Amino acid sequence: MAVITQFVVVREGVEKMTFISKKEADAYDKMLDISDNLVPFIAKADLGLDENKCEQLAFYLANHKDELSNLLKGIVQVKNAPAAKSKKVTAKNTSAE
Repeated sequence: MAVITQFVVVREGVEKMTFISKKEADAYDKMLDISDNLVPFIAKADLGLDENKCEQLAFYLANHKDELSNLLKGIVQVKNAPAAKSKKVTAKNTSAE
């Protein structure tokens, strides 16, 4: 019989995620803490977002905290996502001919 160690992140009695390493579980738990702290901050902006949208936005920002931090510092990262889309379009155009 194999023994498997798992680390489970639980919030308010609800299992959120299971990890194999404590480091990953702690990082996810910290990200959830950041998300929880962002919700009231976003709600103060009076953007007309309902509670669910505020929570989704907070989770997104917390999940991308490193990129957000760089943006707030003025460091702009160029992504290749638009170029990848244009390649797909070109491939579709080529196959359509």
